[in-house]
Amino acid sequence: MKIGELAQKTGMAASAIRFYEQSGLLPAAERRANGYRDYDDAALKRLQLIQIAQNLGFSLDSLRGAFADCAVFSKDDLIERLDGRVHEIDRLIAGLRAQRQDLTAMRSTLHAHWAQGECMDPAALAEGMSTPRGKAAPPARPPKAARR
Repeated sequence: MKIGELAQKTGMAASAIRFYEQSGLLPAAERRANGYRDYDDAALKRLQLIQIAQNLGFSLDSLRGAFADCAVFSKDDLIERLDGRVHEIDRLIAGLRAQRQDLTAMRSTLHAHWAQGECMDPAALAEGMSTPRGKAAPPARPPKAARR
């Protein structure tokens, strides 16, 4: 099939298909006498695998590695790669939860200081972000009453 047909079947742009071919993710297509690329069903299946893997968050580099190992690729290898991606997602989720907690704490700290008519110094906010979790950032300056 020509690249346009393959593009239509996969929903990919022809330029993306050419990119995957040039980057080694898709084996080079045979050329017809007129120079047009001629793709087989194996190319269609490979592009579908690429789409699935990308939707699951696998990088193109990890796909290159997987396809390079394809000759000795076993079910156990696939499960190991999937488990690795699950662990990577778990780490990302934990990091996002920690960021959310820090943002919520910063928001509360800012509201508390602003309610007392105080301004927060960016340096104090930065210091507060480097303190252990759960510890509020120190005020930028003493409360109004103490400054008078």
